[in-house]
Amino acid sequence: METSEKRQRGRPRSFNGPSEAASVQSLDRALRILAIVAEGSGLSLSEISAQSGLAASTAYRMLTTLENHGMVEFDGTDQLWSIGVETYRMGAAFLRRRKLVDRARIVMQELMEKTGETANLGVAEDDCVVFVSQVETHQAIRAFFRPGTRSSFHASGIGKAVLAHLDPERVAAILRRAGLERFTDKTLSDISALARDLVAIKHRGWSVDDEERHPGMRCVAAAIFNEFGEPIGGVSVSGPTVRVTPERLAEIGPLVREAATEITRMIGGLSNGGLSEGPAEASLFEVSATRLP
Repeated sequence: METSEKRQRGRPRSFNGPSEAASVQSLDRALRILAIVAEGSGLSLSEISAQSGLAASTAYRMLTTLENHGMVEFDGTDQLWSIGVETYRMGAAFLRRRKLVDRARIVMQELMEKTGETANLGVAEDDCVVFVSQVETHQAIRAFFRPGTRSSFHASGIGKAVLAHLDPERVAAILRRAGLERFTDKTLSDISALARDLVAIKHRGWSVDDEERHPGMRCVAAAIFNEFGEPIGGVSVSGPTVRVTPERLAEIGPLVREAATEITRMIGGLSNGGLSEGPAEASLFEVSATRLP
């Protein structure tokens, strides 16, 4: 018979609810002060005391405790308190655990309904794109990617959308490692042609996979960005060429770009996509000079 006590899962057995939670007054005060400091750009002790409604001596004790844990920092020259680096580490932990698939689902559903085609979500790995979620259209003939399906960067809408927003050196490294395999007659297996396509993608904010991986299927995609403005994957709409016609691209492209922007916002990312020109475009052509094995 099992006699060992099960591991506690979030609260002790003796916890009876809000009345006991309210007794942790010092923690409540410390969190209040932390929020006040985070909102400011350097605050004096008197300002923090006034905003928190706490005596200066109490506020100071809270601040020094938070400082010991790296949550706040004190500038001895200006006598001001600011948010500490440890708060960034904790915020980054949240960002790592964000549920991209769950948060993107509602946006993908809306995108499918607006376009009438299957919506896909993919994440960028070292040398390929991995499809992690899909909202299928109700059409009898439709695109289907099993979760975990991998696709080359240069031969997928999401992959090209990601490449378009990377530094030329990074693009060259990826292509050198992964190669430019030719899957169909339309695959951009020539580095110069791919570079020109990436410039166009970066300018308008969305890409087109025009039967470059699967004959008879066209895909429109846009990149999703993290909190540093780096592309981490993308969202796309895919369907048969008889429905996703060249004439519809001007309609579908902006919808996909808007969906990617919304998902980026939902995960706390910083979008830098689209409508760039000048030196940024020119630098992308550097990729075409790269020698691939």
